[in-house]
Amino acid sequence: MASHTERIISGGSLGWSRAAEPCWRLSVLLLFVSFLPTVAALVEGLYCGTKVCYDVLGVTREATKAEIARAYRQLARRYHPDRFRPGEPGSEGETHEKFLLIATAYETLKDEDTRRDYDYMLDHPEEYYQHYYAYYRRRLTPKVDVRIVILVTICAISIFQFYSWHSSYNEAINYLVTVPKYRIQATEIAKQQGLLNRTKEKGKNRRSKEEIREQEEEVIRDIIKNKIDIKGGYQKPNMSDILLCQIVLFPYYLTNYVAWYTSWIYRFSICREEYGDEEKLYLIRRNMKMSQSQFDSLDENTRQSFLEKQLWIRENFEVYRKQQEEEMKVKMATDPRMKRYRRWMRNEGPGRLMFIDD
Repeated sequence: MASHTERIISGGSLGWSRAAEPCWRLSVLLLFVSFLPTVAALVEGLYCGTKVCYDVLGVTREATKAEIARAYRQLARRYHPDRFRPGEPGSEGETHEKFLLIATAYETLKDEDTRRDYDYMLDHPEEYYQHYYAYYRRRLTPKVDVRIVILVTICAISIFQFYSWHSSYNEAINYLVTVPKYRIQATEIAKQQGLLNRTKEKGKNRRSKEEIREQEEEVIRDIIKNKIDIKGGYQKPNMSDILLCQIVLFPYYLTNYVAWYTSWIYRFSICREEYGDEEKLYLIRRNMKMSQSQFDSLDENTRQSFLEKQLWIRENFEVYRKQQEEEMKVKMATDPRMKRYRRWMRNEGPGRLMFIDD
């Protein structure tokens, strides 16, 4: 009887234990979940880590920027590594880590955008991945305005362009000074203007032959600069051609182009007007696929011959192009240098290549 009673009691206890076990696990789970937002909101690697930045500085979430700055200065004077003395409590490493934490908290709270992201993380700890994205996006984003970088880059390219064009122009002038044709013309112009017919100085004002020669060279150089219009890639540099001015003047150029194109369509497609010399030269240049500077570098006789051959007409230009190709082939076939090159390729070039391949 007693044993039967004990089995009933023990069985009842066992049943109670099995029934209470799920409740116990549920209580632990609810307790863990209640602490989960706080743990998820403070993560190592984000802002102040597991510390609250406001608590690190000793201010509330409603503190102003002035109060945050004041708290930071007070803590910085106290925990700065330069103020550490060996006799004071705590190690130098702990003081340094404390100062870094204070500096991190101040950097987080002094900026309005960063502080807004940090407050949002404290209020919405469940948005775990978004907090990581917002934190590293701000840290990796360049601090300098991209527009300033683009402007500085454009200015640097423009300066390099102007310097390069100026150097090319000086090289062209230096070459023309050595050409007898232009040098003789410039000398005659200088004599007519009385720039080279000066009387010789006497006394202290007397100059050496080298100084007189240098002055004459400078006069000839100036006349060549002013009288000869160099076109193409060696033309005189113009500020309106650099990249910066081109970008600034782009709306103006675009407006002019739209107006010119509209006028072209109206005059020659709708009204069927005949082309003038300017329009014919434009069509010739477009058929030849040449830039304006390249076409301007051609002499006047060459452009006049293009007009006489009526190359603005597409069919005439195709015939002209084929003739030029045939002439080039004949010239290459009869050129002694090309003959020597082909002879070398037959006798030596391929043999060496075959020897290397073998």
